Amino acid sequence: MTRANSPANGFEVTPLDYLLLAIPVAVVLKLTGVPAVWTFLVSCVAVIPLAGLMGRATEHLAETMGTGIGGLLNATFGNAAELIIALVALSKAGENAEMFNLVKASITGSVVGNILLVLGVSILAGGLKYTKQTFNRTAAGMGATLLALASIGLLLPTLHYRLSGAASDPEQAHRVELLSEEIAAILLCTYVLSLVFSLRTHRHLFAGPEEELPTTGAQRQPEWSRRVSFMVLLVATAGVALMSEFLVGSVEGAAHKLGMSNVFVGVIVVAVIGNAAEHSTAVMVALKDKMDLALNIAVGSSIQIALFVAPVLVFSSMVMGHPHPLDLHFSSMEVVAVVIAVGVLALVGQDGESHWMEGVMLLAVYFMLALSFYHLPAK
Repeated sequence: MTRANSPANGFEVTPLDYLLLAIPVAVVLKLTGVPAVWTFLVSCVAVIPLAGLMGRATEHLAETMGTGIGGLLNATFGNAAELIIALVALSKAGENAEMFNLVKASITGSVVGNILLVLGVSILAGGLKYTKQTFNRTAAGMGATLLALASIGLLLPTLHYRLSGAASDPEQAHRVELLSEEIAAILLCTYVLSLVFSLRTHRHLFAGPEEELPTTGAQRQPEWSRRVSFMVLLVATAGVALMSEFLVGSVEGAAHKLGMSNVFVGVIVVAVIGNAAEHSTAVMVALKDKMDLALNIAVGSSIQIALFVAPVLVFSSMVMGHPHPLDLHFSSMEVVAVVIAVGVLALVGQDGESHWMEGVMLLAVYFMLALSFYHLPAK
């Protein structure tokens, strides 16, 4: 019997796996109290191989469970880092109010980063190997529409804050908090219903080309079984969570040392680190001409951040008992960045085809936005 016909459940060691040695190094640096910049850099290195393991496990799961569920699983485990970073930051918001701004910046940065950076690199990498790649237009259109809804959810509290003068009126500021909580509930319900729509009632509309083909007796079996893949996902996620806790404790000190503003750290640095799992997996599957899965990973992760993680953070801040819980009032630049990213996604996904130049254009927009955030004055 050949390897292709049965799960091997073996772990082939790759050069990337040797970077796992950075995990105990990060622990030692954290415990010995070295300058924050070193803990920050080593923790970043440690996340890379953990993200690679998550990507391999998710790809094996997707081979047997379909691109829709595979993309959902990767988005869920990939976003665990962002959620944990944000929760740790929220827990410290009582001591440092700036943590609220860091949490908000990481939310918008994750949405923008997944749409423009992760998808852009995936399309570029796949396009350099294949002249043209195709993906499900229905899934792309649905993703763009859900993200447009999320943009509205961010825009309305921000407009209310600006137009009502909430910055100087405590009563209006309280109304912005109430509006944010109500919109968070709507976003969360919409996310749950979107899962029912795409994974149950209209699952056939989101099937990738490989799922539409009839199965045969020679169908390729994944290298890892579902049980092994889930175990690897859980262990790798725990590792990412630990490194994320180190990151949130050292990111501000490292940012000051490296000359970066807090908003740039939240929107770009923290978001890129938290999205490492999506980066590696989406590019890996794009190189194998699986653009449906790459799209599900990148766009699905943005949807989950905007419609699930953001509302969960709002409600978590209420449970933590902060006098002023987290609201959905974002800076004008953050809202504009999300709207631009969603608009570009709609344009790229409308024809169901991609080539490397579209990846270049997505990346160009991302780097222009990154430069804009970098040059914003520090608050």
